[in-house]
Amino acid sequence: MESKLQLPQSVRLNRRGDRNNQRPFAKDDESGLFSSMRLPQDNPTKIVWKQGFIRLVLVAGILWMLLILIVLLFHVWSCQSSISFLSAMCNKEGKVFIAMDLLGLAPKPEHRCPIPVADDPDKIVIPKGRTPDAIVKNLTYIEEEDLVNNGSQSFAVFGGNQSWLQREENFNLKPSMKVHCGFLKNGGADLNPVDIEYVKRCRFLVASGIFDGYDVPHQPSNISIRSKKLFCFLMVVDEVSLKFIKENVTVRKDKDKGMWVGLWRLIPLKHQPYDEPRRNGKVPKILTHRLFPQAQYSIWIDGKMELIVDPLLILERYLWRDKHTYAIAQHKHHRSIYEEADANKRRKRYARPLIDLHMKIYYSEGMEPWSLKKNTISGMKGDIGLFYEIWKGCLE
Repeated sequence: MESKLQLPQSVRLNRRGDRNNQRPFAKDDESGLFSSMRLPQDNPTKIVWKQGFIRLVLVAGILWMLLILIVLLFHVWSCQSSISFLSAMCNKEGKVFIAMDLLGLAPKPEHRCPIPVADDPDKIVIPKGRTPDAIVKNLTYIEEEDLVNNGSQSFAVFGGNQSWLQREENFNLKPSMKVHCGFLKNGGADLNPVDIEYVKRCRFLVASGIFDGYDVPHQPSNISIRSKKLFCFLMVVDEVSLKFIKENVTVRKDKDKGMWVGLWRLIPLKHQPYDEPRRNGKVPKILTHRLFPQAQYSIWIDGKMELIVDPLLILERYLWRDKHTYAIAQHKHHRSIYEEADANKRRKRYARPLIDLHMKIYYSEGMEPWSLKKNTISGMKGDIGLFYEIWKGCLE
């Protein structure tokens, strides 16, 4: 101990210098590769700023990539959307869509079965006269009956107060029949007098409907001059839809104060019979020939769709060519009414218990999923009578 204390001062200073010279290398060994690259003048604050800047650049890059991905996904979704405003935003000739198509990300058009319609509407021969009624010679409708009393006041019901016994009797076809078919007096679904006068001239018509203001009319295309003169294009709307259409497209009025959007004549349906737009929309769709009784031929197209084939060619292909009375389009997804019911329940379009009750009634009357073993098209009793009622526009 005493020998160490007696060492010269110069030796002690040299040892301190050796220790000081070894410290940077010791720290480099402990910290690793990155710390050996630091300059001696770097202080902790500057190091923190550098690390923060690198993180900021990485986060900004990730957010930018996510933003681009969201925009591309929105572009794909808008191209497939049935909403006119969104579908109009889809530019299928733009560079973005072309690049997405090359990468296989662009939506592919749905496969459409070709419809072998005739080429020239001017060469179509329209049958003379009306289709003879083979079974029911005289069909009339119940238009007035006793009012319903809900405890406080009496009111008329659009569909009437048909009993189950009367409904069963309707399946027994007779030469002369009087049935419930909506449009009872003071039951709702009324037209303006000017529209009533206009539709009296409509022997051929294309009908559609928009309820609850979800869209604007889509203009038909590829319509010949002959069909424009022959057909009435009627768009049935409620008050909400009429207001929405006036706010978004140009509505012109003729000398009789009739309202037009392109080829479509707007037909406001006043005094809605039901408190739900979906049910009100079924009135012109299923009861077309009750709403427009002068029409001999009619084509119904949903309001969200666009007519791209001349209606005269459609009638020739599906009715006159093979002498059919009516034609019903097949759903592109569902092959059974029970599949449609399940889809409506999944999308919450209607109360599930009521849908189940509706399907239970259908099943009890013999409507089962279609198969080759079934004797009739629908499987329901009174099959011919049911479809006859559909054609006549009389369905519940």
